[in-house]
Amino acid sequence: MSAGFENLGPDGILDAIESAMDLSLTGLTAPLPSYINRVYELQTVSEERLIAKFYRPGRWAREALQDEHDFVADCAADEIPVVAPLVLADGSTIGEHEGILFSVFPKRSGREMDLRTDEGWRRLGGLVGRIHLAGSRQDAENRLRMHPATTTLPEIEQLLDFMSPYQADRFKEITSRIVEIALREFEGIELQRIHGDCHRANILERPGEGLMVIDFDDMVMGPPVQDIWLLLPDHANQVRHEINLILEGYEQFLDFDDRSLRLVEVLRAMRIIYFLSWCSTQTDDFRFQTTFPDWGSELFWQREIADLERQYHVILNDERLNIRGSL
Repeated sequence: MSAGFENLGPDGILDAIESAMDLSLTGLTAPLPSYINRVYELQTVSEERLIAKFYRPGRWAREALQDEHDFVADCAADEIPVVAPLVLADGSTIGEHEGILFSVFPKRSGREMDLRTDEGWRRLGGLVGRIHLAGSRQDAENRLRMHPATTTLPEIEQLLDFMSPYQADRFKEITSRIVEIALREFEGIELQRIHGDCHRANILERPGEGLMVIDFDDMVMGPPVQDIWLLLPDHANQVRHEINLILEGYEQFLDFDDRSLRLVEVLRAMRIIYFLSWCSTQTDDFRFQTTFPDWGSELFWQREIADLERQYHVILNDERLNIRGSL
């Protein structure tokens, strides 16, 4: 990580945003929770609140960030409630300060939606369907393709250097079984632009306005079902009712490939591996070491491998039917 990113301070933040947007700010630079990036709430002299996001160097190339912004813009053009980046003085949505890329967003707030009714699940499905309809119109050439061959296999190889030979053998055995199933189940599944991290904390209710989607940072070219399973409160075979309701709302806007429901528990395993791989890139960061003090220990890997073994058995026991009513 660059020293400039670690030492990014209020003066640099204010200078960068004022210059990029050709406006004057007050002295407010309130840091917001974000492990990956540096995110700050700012205020213009006219009392408009802004959110400035300075991207961690090395995480995304400018072209990949542009793919994200293009996707959000396409959603906004379809009147989907999203928080689109503001256009800077030079006509772009991506600025640069001492080699650090940044964007500025209007501040929008909301609360996590209430999902105690069938209609709430249908609304959720309808929102995801609209996002995927916008996402289907073009590709994101500079974003990851969520597929076991292009993401999961490299992540597994990367992780082997962080465990003992004994644990590495166990890890290779269970992940090879998972990937073998994943490769088979991904056959014939089309990938498109999706949110990628569409859990319920990223969908907010704005009283009087409806639902709003935030945080497209992890958008990928992936199977649409990825944005559905992350919304579920339990394993797929335990929440068939909720899946049916989500898809009722979804198919008001876009057809859904029922065959992809068999990917739900496979994708859950892939997400476990992805998160472990992401953690392995953060081990030199002091904040990471403080938050995850036992990461990489023998006991840590025993727990993680046991979790993957349990998930493998969930995959094996999944009925994996194409009839959504019985999953």
